[in-house]
Amino acid sequence: ILGNVDYTGYKLHDQWISFKQLKKNEEGKLVNKASGEEVTSVSVDEADVTKKGDSFVLTSDESIRVDSRAYKMSKSRGNVVNPDEIVRDYSADALRLYEMFMGPLEATKPWSMSGVSGVKNFLDRVWRMFVDYQADDVALLDSIQDVECNKEQNKVLHKTIAAVTSDLETMSYNTAIARLMEFVNFFTKQQVRPRAALEQFILLLSPMAPHLAEELWSILGHDGSLAYESWPQYDESATKSAEVEVPLQVNGKVRGRMTVPAECSKDEMEKLAMADERLQELTAGKTIVKAIVVPGRLVNIVVK
Repeated sequence: ILGNVDYTGYKLHDQWISFKQLKKNEEGKLVNKASGEEVTSVSVDEADVTKKGDSFVLTSDESIRVDSRAYKMSKSRGNVVNPDEIVRDYSADALRLYEMFMGPLEATKPWSMSGVSGVKNFLDRVWRMFVDYQADDVALLDSIQDVECNKEQNKVLHKTIAAVTSDLETMSYNTAIARLMEFVNFFTKQQVRPRAALEQFILLLSPMAPHLAEELWSILGHDGSLAYESWPQYDESATKSAEVEVPLQVNGKVRGRMTVPAECSKDEMEKLAMADERLQELTAGKTIVKAIVVPGRLVNIVVK
């Protein structure tokens, strides 16, 4: 893990000049490609830059690209991050979760305090999904009830279990966390949140944020540690969609969409497509050469 990214902008005659307009001269100094004039480097705050594609630009003028570099942490550069301070200000779970969320374990990644803050916000959202944070006492929200999941909730739950289980087996922690974030985004919007589904979520979260998970497990009424609980199991059939949306094409160009059963056959898809009013209008008076149908993916009508 590298230190924080340093952002450097450049000025020529007190005017910003894009980094892509510069080159190094024979003396190794950065100069304007066009005039050969030497430029002045200016340290730019992270709050004043925006990521655009694979590079960073000034927020105030996106035509000005800045140089961004991250270096190995060292005392001489003063870019060492003290984990004790992160734990004090953000929590041990936030530190742990951010390090896993940064990207693949084998990749070299720069440290970012805004990233730590983002992960802390996610953990706060997890807490608010369970607990009424405005109440004087810690208590579960009324929306958490002992009810069965509806079809959509059940699908999200089992897809999350399947994805997180697979990601942890391959040590793809960053994508596992992303799946958990999707779960929180979905269930936060649910007026009724099935207790059983949220308990499964806590077990999925526990390897990456153990302190928060244990606290929520206790608030849900469990006396023992969740460390002794079995890992959640998923139902493969529950992860599949009953219906899928497929594009309708005419000569390779998308002209509409239709929803069909996920197990719809090739012939059935073609019949449904031919019955679509929009497609009938577009093919009226034309000769249908053939229909290219990929089950569950698309229907392309070739006309002339």
